[in-house]
Amino acid sequence: MSLLRRWLDRIGKPFHPGGKLQRFFPLYEAADTFFYAPAKKTTTGAHVRDAMDLKRMMIIVVIAAFPCVFMALYNTGLQANQALDPAKLGLLTGWRHDVIALLGVGYSPQSFTANMVHGSLYFVPLYAVTMIVGLGIEVAFAVVRKMEVNEGFFVTGILFPLICPPETPLWQAALAVAFAVILAKEVFGGTGMNFVNPALAARAFLFFAYPAAISGDKVWTAVPAAAAVDGFSGATALTQLRQVQAPATHEDLSWLLAFGGFEPGSMGETSALACLIGAFILIVTGVGSWRLMLSVTLGTVAMATVFNLIGSATNPLYALPFWWHMVTGGWAFATVFMVTDPVTAPFSNIGRWIYGLATGALIVLIRVVNPAYPESVMLVILFMNVVGPTIDYFVVRANIRRRQARRG
Repeated sequence: MSLLRRWLDRIGKPFHPGGKLQRFFPLYEAADTFFYAPAKKTTTGAHVRDAMDLKRMMIIVVIAAFPCVFMALYNTGLQANQALDPAKLGLLTGWRHDVIALLGVGYSPQSFTANMVHGSLYFVPLYAVTMIVGLGIEVAFAVVRKMEVNEGFFVTGILFPLICPPETPLWQAALAVAFAVILAKEVFGGTGMNFVNPALAARAFLFFAYPAAISGDKVWTAVPAAAAVDGFSGATALTQLRQVQAPATHEDLSWLLAFGGFEPGSMGETSALACLIGAFILIVTGVGSWRLMLSVTLGTVAMATVFNLIGSATNPLYALPFWWHMVTGGWAFATVFMVTDPVTAPFSNIGRWIYGLATGALIVLIRVVNPAYPESVMLVILFMNVVGPTIDYFVVRANIRRRQARRG
């Protein structure tokens, strides 16, 4: 028995029936299940067994997101340091700059350490608030319901900060997480019962509650030279692509830089390369559906090709090739981590193909024809989350009718 197990058993004795603190046993049990599998396990032969349990599945998703976390730290710091005026560094104020001065890492864009530290000062607080608020609410629901706390929020907790701009106010993030956990998840029964992706529900809350700050066409870029201002907004890659006729040759845009993730945007969404590494991990381990990822890709290619063939004299995005759609905005991150959510995606293989094809096609459709909001990934996936059960319903009904027809 491990030292941690013995320690948990020792401090847990007063909480068990007959102990002085038995009224708080549900709270102790909730904490205990964070570290070890619950005591209630399947013992009969009527159930399908697999080495992949909920804990292992969630941890694999978190591990697959690590490359995106790395890019969130590095690119956020890189964009900030690149925008700073070296002549006015002494005018910068705020706790982040105090920490940087204390550590002595500086603001050089060429310094790996400086970029990582600067980016961490934006990502880590947002991640901490997300976990504290989200886990606190889930533990509270588990205590009231006398249920075990599962690992579902660990995935939401890592995905939500990655799809947020770096300057997202912490109090807004706390409100968004509370909204998503309570109204998109817990009121429906908790993990496995949510009808939409909780991370996207939280992001949608920010989008609709604070549209002036999170509009979709501009994003925080970096801390500017003026010390009195915390950040400035610049056009996203998608907005820049709308404004040029030949994006592949535009001096400010590079497909390779976009693929690597070295551009302004939400912290963890910019790097298609990091998402590709995550996709490989999810597919090899069997956690993520390759059918969903491939079908989204095919839907994107098909719809982008249609617009390329139609053409437009006034809208440059008609000529945007599919490989640009895949490296800008949140396309890659959503395809790997959001579309493959096993709770909100269809469970049938045919349903997954339909779901993915429709998602990829709608993303390109709204990006191209919507002049106000070129980034459409979040709203498309939330819409498809709602449509997903209907897709499964008709697929199942069609299978039933085919069986009935074979039996005469």
